[in-house]
Amino acid sequence: MEELFAVTLGYLVGSVPCAFLLARRRGIDLRRVGSGNIGAANVLRTSGVAQALGAVSLDAAKGALAVLVAGRLTEGPATPVAAGLTSVIGHIYPVWLRFRGGKGVATAAGAFAVLAPIAAALAASVFVVAIWVTRYISVGSMTAAVTLAVATMASEGLTPVSVGALVAALIIIERHRANLGRLAAGTERRIGQRI
Repeated sequence: MEELFAVTLGYLVGSVPCAFLLARRRGIDLRRVGSGNIGAANVLRTSGVAQALGAVSLDAAKGALAVLVAGRLTEGPATPVAAGLTSVIGHIYPVWLRFRGGKGVATAAGAFAVLAPIAAALAASVFVVAIWVTRYISVGSMTAAVTLAVATMASEGLTPVSVGALVAALIIIERHRANLGRLAAGTERRIGQRI
């Protein structure tokens, strides 16, 4: 029973649309501007750096909170991993916004910062370097997700955490399929490029 509660709570925590709420305070509906995505990258494009950093922090906190609560309620790593993944799914498919959310990157980062802090720190470093080199947030997001999966598998072998990291990476890459198409076509927006 505790396991089901923890996983359900993970979804509900993850589904709180922090970026949407932050932008709405400034009169901006993220669904109708920029990329139309309910995530920190669109907040950056439409509301500025400070708002985007706030969105990233709050989205990461959702993932971390889901894992920490699940860890308190249950034994072993499987349920915290599941709760972390459901928080990512909640962010992507929030019940409050007709299941139209973000891409889950910051929420996954928060969850795995608790579950696998060293691998998450490595992934965060790759994220920063990839964006610095390419100027594409999408490239940073996808390379960080892959790095997280590889790093956890390399350090832990086949465990609930490494399997969870692999699932998170697959979800994040799938959510970036439109970005991949734009990258291939040369139409993906770089940081600083006007909408």
